[in-house]
Amino acid sequence: MIAGFQFKDNYNIEDLLRIMEILRGPDGCPWDAEQTHESIKKDLIEETYEVIEAINKQNPVMLQEELGDLLMQVVFHSRLSQEAGEFAFAEVCDGICKKLIERHPHVFGEVSVSDTDEVLSNWDAIKRRSKEHVTTTQAIDSVPRELPALMRSAKIQHKAAKAGFDWPDIAGAMDKIPEETQELKQAIASGDQAAVADELGDLLFAVVNVSRFVHVDAEEALTAATDKFRNRFAAVETLANQRGIDMKTTPIEELDRLWDEVKKNSLA
Repeated sequence: MIAGFQFKDNYNIEDLLRIMEILRGPDGCPWDAEQTHESIKKDLIEETYEVIEAINKQNPVMLQEELGDLLMQVVFHSRLSQEAGEFAFAEVCDGICKKLIERHPHVFGEVSVSDTDEVLSNWDAIKRRSKEHVTTTQAIDSVPRELPALMRSAKIQHKAAKAGFDWPDIAGAMDKIPEETQELKQAIASGDQAAVADELGDLLFAVVNVSRFVHVDAEEALTAATDKFRNRFAAVETLANQRGIDMKTTPIEELDRLWDEVKKNSLA
């Protein structure tokens, strides 16, 4: 047993910091001691998505647990940086507190706002000043490339639109979809795989632009569409099994008729 460690009925953030210190220490856990920022970065992503899962399921018990797992990742990375002489968890807390105070002058200062749009506008302006962004390109470059692609493209389009680089209405954005689709068809016909990837990316980017105009989150829309496909496929598979149809050898035209039946009867 670690000297000086006390078991308790209820622990707090100081206990979590101490536990992480012990795990990384000479008498701690070999696995924890071997980790680096790079080795556990995927764990941070995984825990974040598990928090989102708990929110989507509206499960408060699960949410409490997953937030704890996410907090542990923050503490873990902070501990790694503390050992490297860079910063500790206290500096992380100090930094976010100062940022929140700075970016809420309507709460902690004398600035007056009339609505949420004005709050967001002030937030963006303060952020650009604090990061010394003079151009929109600098603001665009601040959007992490590591974000999910649909999310990143929407954020970049939004920043470009704020600079005036945008269609006057949705018609221009909609027109780009058939245009990019035609260019994709031409690339496929050419057999140039690099061109196919390029044009497919352009088509996806155009679709995200439309999602921005209609105020629909592209990531969430695609998730919902994937869920719908999964449910309808499950219904098609059930019908096929009931009718003795081997999906692997049945022509796609017949399977498509099953799909239409499922869609028509609202089985999924």
